[in-house]
Amino acid sequence: MSDHATDRATEAFVAHRNLLFTVAYEMLGSAADAEDVLQETWLRWIEVDLEQVRDRRAYLVRITTRQSLNRLRTMTRRKEAYVGPWLPEPVLTAPDVAEDVELAESVSMALMLVLETLSPTERAVFVLREAFDVGYDEIAAAVDKSPAAVRQIAHRARRHVDARRPRTAVSPGETRAALESFRRALETGDLQSLLDVLAPEVVLMSDGGGVKQAARRPVVGADKVARFIIGGSGKAEGALTSGPTVVNGNPALVLRLDGEIDGVMAIRVEDARIVGLYYVRNPEKLTRVESETPLTLR
Repeated sequence: MSDHATDRATEAFVAHRNLLFTVAYEMLGSAADAEDVLQETWLRWIEVDLEQVRDRRAYLVRITTRQSLNRLRTMTRRKEAYVGPWLPEPVLTAPDVAEDVELAESVSMALMLVLETLSPTERAVFVLREAFDVGYDEIAAAVDKSPAAVRQIAHRARRHVDARRPRTAVSPGETRAALESFRRALETGDLQSLLDVLAPEVVLMSDGGGVKQAARRPVVGADKVARFIIGGSGKAEGALTSGPTVVNGNPALVLRLDGEIDGVMAIRVEDARIVGLYYVRNPEKLTRVESETPLTLR
């Protein structure tokens, strides 16, 4: 490839990089793996004859999708051997992500866990169609299926996700209010205040990756969750503090032990109370938060 062609390839890739990262991240739930996919996409992209490419964005999305599908199939084996619950890798996101309600939901911890229940092809089709409104013909080329088959897969995946996704959209303000009540109760160790902000059917999932202590199974019910949290914070070997942040397009907390990041707590709220808690402690999944560089996902 000539220098001029390389410059044009680089320009197109950089222009769509945020989009490509988001496609890969929503398919994989791992920022580290998404970055690897982008590297693989770039290596294939610079070998393409751009004169033969009618729509560079669509072509790049197609390469990214195919590389993500390959990576997703290998990740499935890794997850089967994972110690305890597996949660998506949290990423700091820019304010514009939270303002885009559909985008914020599509990268939320709650929805990405639902996407984990889809097959790799169903997940690719759902992400491309629902999150990015990619046409059926383009999706068909990316997943190597006919447009008619893609329509059926999209319908099946949408029905599956709709049956499991959060029932109602919640404003960032409502989530922040619940999160602040949770933070105060956590820092004061006030069990009753914690119970007041938790829904009776709340579920806590914690991901230590076998490296940090975490519950091996989901903790269910307000009383069990509250006692698990208060008990855990009481055993902390150092000063435990928390501060607000925005991860995956939604308000969250960064918890620190003696100033060092201990984990990220994301929540799901319904009717002003917390129904889902997602606590990521695995150090390998916290590098994006430590970088303190928020992402613009599109």
